[in-house]
Amino acid sequence: MCQHQPPCPSADSTSRDCARLVAHHPEQGWSLLCNGVLLFEDTGELLPDGSVIAPHRPLGPNRVVAAA
Repeated sequence: MCQHQPPCPSADSTSRDCARLVAHHPEQGWSLLCNGVLLFEDTGELLPDGSVIAPHRPLGPNRVVAAA
């Protein structure tokens, strides 16, 4: 799929977010990477095989998450 040199990381690589952008729609909150990954502005991801990567934003020093 990737024509870049060096090739972009594959969608199953841990460095998949380093692939080049092929489409960017900030008004809609998503970008398509060269490896087929949809990257959302909340840091969530949708992989080409349909797998979902949950958002992984770091919490600020003053934010606490309560257990449900």
